[in-house]
Amino acid sequence: MKQVIKGNYAVSYGVKLSRVKVVSAYPITPQTTIVEELSEMCASGDLDARFIKVESEHSAMAAVVGASTAGVRSFTATSSQGLLLMHEVLHWAAGARLPIVLANVNRAVGPGWNIWADQTDSMSQRDTGWIQIYCESNQEVLDSVIMAFRLAEKAMLPVMLTYDAFFLSHTSEIVDVPEIEQVDAFLPSYQPEFKLDIDNPRMFGGLIGPEYYYEERYVMHKDALEAQAHYQQVCKEFNEIFGREYDVCEEYRTDDAEVIVVTAGTITSVTRIAVDKLREQGKKVGLMKMRMFRPVPVERWRKVLGNITKVVVIDRNLTAGLGGVLGSEVQATLYPMENRPVVYPVVAGLGGRDVAPDDVIGIINYVLSNDKPTDVPLFWGLKQ
Repeated sequence: MKQVIKGNYAVSYGVKLSRVKVVSAYPITPQTTIVEELSEMCASGDLDARFIKVESEHSAMAAVVGASTAGVRSFTATSSQGLLLMHEVLHWAAGARLPIVLANVNRAVGPGWNIWADQTDSMSQRDTGWIQIYCESNQEVLDSVIMAFRLAEKAMLPVMLTYDAFFLSHTSEIVDVPEIEQVDAFLPSYQPEFKLDIDNPRMFGGLIGPEYYYEERYVMHKDALEAQAHYQQVCKEFNEIFGREYDVCEEYRTDDAEVIVVTAGTITSVTRIAVDKLREQGKKVGLMKMRMFRPVPVERWRKVLGNITKVVVIDRNLTAGLGGVLGSEVQATLYPMENRPVVYPVVAGLGGRDVAPDDVIGIINYVLSNDKPTDVPLFWGLKQ
């Protein structure tokens, strides 16, 4: 069934189709309409779930940690400062190996106060142990919710799916909403091996001393790496049922490319347009869309980018004093390669600043005319 819906409602539909049993959240722009819709679904009985109203995002994450520990499929959503307030409990959810799914609507962090698209909020949580998936369209948002629960419950790690504020959250697109029977076939009910159970008591969250903590973290790291293979299998099975193809990253016109642009989120869409225009001019340019950011699909990135002359990484985020997060991660990934490409890190679109196809064309032409970066990173589009 095709519907014209906003990105936030695509999340709500995905949660409903996934038969989530507990939703807890605190409102924050531009995420609020996700949980508003879910609260109405719960109140009407359209979604058989418990909606927990809390006083902060910290409590929202704590509530779904409790629910997931009790063995039920759990969900929450947030943005920006709300995600930062969750930070402490994000570590707890990952360390406790809880398959929670969180939708984060990428929004700039303050001050100054800004409610528009910026990926600094989720990128700053990259070390919490959560799997991260970045979305480009409303269809991808809905599908990623369903796939996220399947992945989380396979890897026993929480999953954060992210998408750009307003460019997707409040923009309507045609979305193919699957039938519940199809989703049930893809995503069976959650039956955890370990859970809070008064008839089968266990201890959760106990003290781990130096003699075991190191190994526990090593196991979590290894399982996070294995999540790449799990995700590729999830994507394969999703495609077989729903006819839509996803992967840890996606390539566009890369076969003979001499320059590849790396993007995440909605900048990907305008980059495709820019690539096509430059191809018409005879310039061999391609695109790699980053979807899975944690764990980093190292071998896949090296396979796509390793034999290219130049790689351009456009970040809609900023680590003050270093540059864009994705740019530094691509550089670190490619560094051990003997004939690694020259990487041109670019920061653009912070705080919701529009990035148009002409901007991407300007960035690529800059790269084509310079043998090495003259500014690291290149801040594109700054006002003089």
